[in-house]
Amino acid sequence: MKLIKHILLPLVCATLIAPPVLAQSKPLDKIEAVVNQEVILTSDITRMHEEIKNRYQESGKTLPEDDSLQKQLLDKLIGDRLQLQIAQQIGLRIDDAQLNQALQQIVADKGMTLQQYQAQLEKEGKSYNAFVDSIRDELTINEIRQVQVRRRINISDQEVEQMVKRLNEEGHQTTQFKFAHILLKVNSDSPIAEQQAIDKQANDLLTKIKQGEEISALAIKYSQGPRSLEGGDWGWRTIDEIPSLIADSFDDVNTKKGDVIGPIRSSVGLHIIKILDKKGSQNVITVEVNARHILIKSNIILSDQKAQKMLKDYRQAIVDGTQTFAELANAHSQDPGSAVKGGNLGWADPNMYVPEFRDMALSLPVGEISQPFHTMHGWHLLQVMDKRESDTTAQATKQKAFAILFKQRFPAEVYAWMNEIRQEAYIKINNPNYIMQAQ
Repeated sequence: MKLIKHILLPLVCATLIAPPVLAQSKPLDKIEAVVNQEVILTSDITRMHEEIKNRYQESGKTLPEDDSLQKQLLDKLIGDRLQLQIAQQIGLRIDDAQLNQALQQIVADKGMTLQQYQAQLEKEGKSYNAFVDSIRDELTINEIRQVQVRRRINISDQEVEQMVKRLNEEGHQTTQFKFAHILLKVNSDSPIAEQQAIDKQANDLLTKIKQGEEISALAIKYSQGPRSLEGGDWGWRTIDEIPSLIADSFDDVNTKKGDVIGPIRSSVGLHIIKILDKKGSQNVITVEVNARHILIKSNIILSDQKAQKMLKDYRQAIVDGTQTFAELANAHSQDPGSAVKGGNLGWADPNMYVPEFRDMALSLPVGEISQPFHTMHGWHLLQVMDKRESDTTAQATKQKAFAILFKQRFPAEVYAWMNEIRQEAYIKINNPNYIMQAQ
């Protein structure tokens, strides 16, 4: 018994006096904001930060690192979460075929296959599933904006005719500008002192840009515009495609590369613009196609695979001569407008179609029947019966005029819609340093 005590006692004592071994501590994933029934975590901000940082590194730019960037990231996450919630409420969903097309295009732009890109992400310790989910969310947000904002835009026949007249007078010139933009929001009913402070900030930013500071870095840090996290870059646009709030500041002849414009006052605030590049005007020859198609829409009962196989069978029947394209379109196509005409869409500018349909119509040889392909509308079988080159016809010009007016008004309506859904939502921001002004 004494022997046992002599053995156990030192062990017990050693246990009692040994310093505790602590597990390596990890920072808690805090709740940064609550958006209706969902939360935004610190890890969500970190993940978006990494995505933006990688995007800027790929383009050779440096991402400003300070609290203002964290505010911008949280603001975007709140907006994204609200839009995804609305999409879920109305049952809007990006199907797997549409998602796969987008993924294929993204990795193709990087010169890789999906398998190669997945392997690269795994090698870097990044989640491929998270990448796929982010692309699905981005597609969903783009789609819900189109659905919700399209019905807010009313364009009269008179406005279209006026735009057609303008296009004809200008000879369909296509001068394009690549520009960056900073927006400082200010309400007309804000206190005078606040308006004066924003005026001063705008003039200070204008001076910095003229002195050579990168507008992209300043846009990320200060801009409250829709492209702030892209450095304010709006890409290439003709004057007719520039948002109407700032379009009057551009001139086909006098506006040049390197020009800094502003501050421009509008109903939403002060704008500063820098012209990054400019392309000269040229005449456009329109390639029109006379095509017909069969549309099959997948649903809960009819999967994408089954819809695709149905169209493959229809195509084989047409090739074998057992049935005609017109007969099958009339009997089975789910595009009611063209089905009664044997699938015939008539002569049209392919640019009026969604991108996948447009590209197929332009690339398909006359008389050939496509393999089944997918667009946002469903699965298609397409035959181009003829093509022709011509100056833009009256109908095509009218369609272009409508598209221009729509594109001009779309950003302002998105802004108004986003304000409305924010005001209707329950949003709580826990970090007082991240609290942003009402949008």
